Amino acid sequence: MAMGFGLLRLSPAAFWAMTPRELERALSVLPRDGGQAPRRAELSALMRIFPD
Repeated sequence: MAMGFGLLRLSPAAFWAMTPRELERALSVLPRDGGQAPRRAELSALMRIFPD
């Protein structure tokens, strides 16, 4: 439910109307490991580009 409401931003009606297969397919496009934190050089570059 947290992934359906939080990540996919589904309404309760849309969430409960989905089949398990539809929900699995919608979630399959999201990264599974959450990605990696940026390395120091990448973070420094981002801070220069976006100083605020």
